[in-house]
Amino acid sequence: MKTAIVTGASSGIGQAVATALVDRGYRVIGTSRNSSTVSDPTRGVEYRDLDLTDRDSIRSFVDALDGVEVDVLINNAGESQCGPLEELPVDAVQRLFQLNVFGAVELTQLLLPGMRQRRRGKIINVGSMLASFPLAYRSSYVATKAAIKGFATAARYELLPFGIDITTVEPGSIATGLSGRRTKYIGSRSPYEQRFSSAISVLDAREAQGISATKVARTVVKAVEDKKTLPLYAVGSNAPVVFLARRLMPRTVIESVMAKAYGIGARTRGA
Repeated sequence: MKTAIVTGASSGIGQAVATALVDRGYRVIGTSRNSSTVSDPTRGVEYRDLDLTDRDSIRSFVDALDGVEVDVLINNAGESQCGPLEELPVDAVQRLFQLNVFGAVELTQLLLPGMRQRRRGKIINVGSMLASFPLAYRSSYVATKAAIKGFATAARYELLPFGIDITTVEPGSIATGLSGRRTKYIGSRSPYEQRFSSAISVLDAREAQGISATKVARTVVKAVEDKKTLPLYAVGSNAPVVFLARRLMPRTVIESVMAKAYGIGARTRGA
């Protein structure tokens, strides 16, 4: 039986991926910051504590594996954040990078030696299509998702000689209730308030009508089980069409279309 670790497995995409892998016969170790408080545990998932913002927690989690041969790592845990670049608290940005990027990188580093010695392994980073199509007022979140994709893309040919595949799954808009948990940083008299509200309102509406976590999980499982792993998997938000448009159209056109779609296309005079 193969063993998979799924970070952030207590809800949303992580829970859906954990469920799908259990159904396919995997032993699944799912992580949560406090596994004892998981409100709707998935049958067959072994929940363990892991706080990716705490390096001691990461090392303790790996040490407690105690010889478990990990075949698959799904780096899914993360948080969402939004706000004008000018008003993002630096400590909040640092914490977001620790959770969304640095924690996942350190966990990957600690598991790679075993995969390398066994000459097999799959590492799937759950990113976001915003990394490929950045949106105003999401700069910190976009940067974390672009960074985690960058690690995977650059490391692919480092790891392939050892039988290890690493890739990224980029979901588009997903109906997981994430909009209600997104941390917002905007001042009460911010000069960005009107456009910020417009962009985030459109974003929230699109997420409410987005694809299900189950559909994203099917793409993650495909990435896990593909014999020839692709550098990138995208799902939702008309991914085939928009990625084709990005290849064919100038970047400035794509940026303009994105801005207008979110109600922030025109310049503000006198600002």
